[in-house]
Amino acid sequence: MKKYFFIISFFTFFCSFSQENENTVYKVVDSLFREDQFYVSVSYNLVQNRPSGFKQFGFSQGFSGGFLRDFPITKDRNWAIAPGIGYSYNNIKQFINSDILIPDSGTSENIKTTIITHGIDIPLEIRWRNATPLSHKFWRVYAGIKATYVLNAKLKFESSFGNNKENIINDVNRWQYGAYLSFGFNTWNPYIYYGLNPVFKEGSNRLTNFNLGFIFYIL
Repeated sequence: MKKYFFIISFFTFFCSFSQENENTVYKVVDSLFREDQFYVSVSYNLVQNRPSGFKQFGFSQGFSGGFLRDFPITKDRNWAIAPGIGYSYNNIKQFINSDILIPDSGTSENIKTTIITHGIDIPLEIRWRNATPLSHKFWRVYAGIKATYVLNAKLKFESSFGNNKENIINDVNRWQYGAYLSFGFNTWNPYIYYGLNPVFKEGSNRLTNFNLGFIFYIL
């Protein structure tokens, strides 16, 4: 009888111990964590160095998204570098006087033009953040440079002369360069991008991109 009582007691204890272990949630601390490896930005393109006769209208938007590989360079992983690859879209909406586009037309008016570009981005960031392995909410300051290879560029016209669209890929700098800064806490991060070379190859049109907006980082 004592033998059976001992066996029953043993199995009861074992089952209770196993059940307790199954219901226990363990938090594993990732000491080799990486941060913010996917990004999406939306911005307003103010553009700089507009020549005489050019005036912006509407909302000239910019969009970018991509992947950055986070490489921490300090033991606490608060400093890192991050090379990456992504995609960007930009448009510049401006009025251009018809005397500039169509000389001797006999009629002077402001023509609506939209410059649209699509490109492949190659960013490189240096990063500071006070992240920890247990929290995804932290302060960050990221500064970077970006090279963009323009895949496609078009110019759209809207005027009393009619509407038209033409490919201007041969007129723009295929490689465009810029510097940017993002900073903030958690989700919302202000974003500033300043183009370092002109959109167009030559001529008096020395337009450069200048974007203000927000960037969102995802693990």
